[in-house]
Amino acid sequence: MIGIFKKKTSLILPEKNQPVPENWHEQFILHMVSLLRPKLYVELGLYHCELFNKLEPYVDEMIGIDISNDFGKYMIKSPKAKFICTTTNEFIKSNELKNKKIDLLFIDANHSYKSVKTDFENYYKHVSDQGIILLHDGYPKNKKYTSNGYCGDGYKAIWELTKKMKNYELVTIPIHPGLTICRKRKKQVNWL
Repeated sequence: MIGIFKKKTSLILPEKNQPVPENWHEQFILHMVSLLRPKLYVELGLYHCELFNKLEPYVDEMIGIDISNDFGKYMIKSPKAKFICTTTNEFIKSNELKNKKIDLLFIDANHSYKSVKTDFENYYKHVSDQGIILLHDGYPKNKKYTSNGYCGDGYKAIWELTKKMKNYELVTIPIHPGLTICRKRKKQVNWL
């Protein structure tokens, strides 16, 4: 019985003895978004919009940012979806997020230490209280995957962020390439 769920998400689960696919995070995020139903979803770094497009039924508004204009052509055509071809630094300087709060932010643009840290710091203030920030590529499986073109050294920024936790909490799922979940919060239980 599906219960309160009217539409079943099509999760594709690996067989028990099969390796976990490297894009496992897409199914994980899809399920998370189908439950959380964020009003505003922002994705930094789109590649071919594969994840972005799947989330459209579960969000009110979605913004995708990428430096490659090509990725705009992959984006779903929807009044909810907006593609902005720019750097993450330039976008944050615009007034696009004025009077808006991000409920779910996915940081998956430049995977370098400096960029991951800068994106987190720049966008954090625009995330709603109890909002979720997801950081990709924080658990590379070996040294090869810490180079540019793979996971990069962004995992170092995540490690540094864990040391500064005060108004947020972090957990990294230790499966290559890694997904770190951050919940922004003023206090642990906000409904009391």
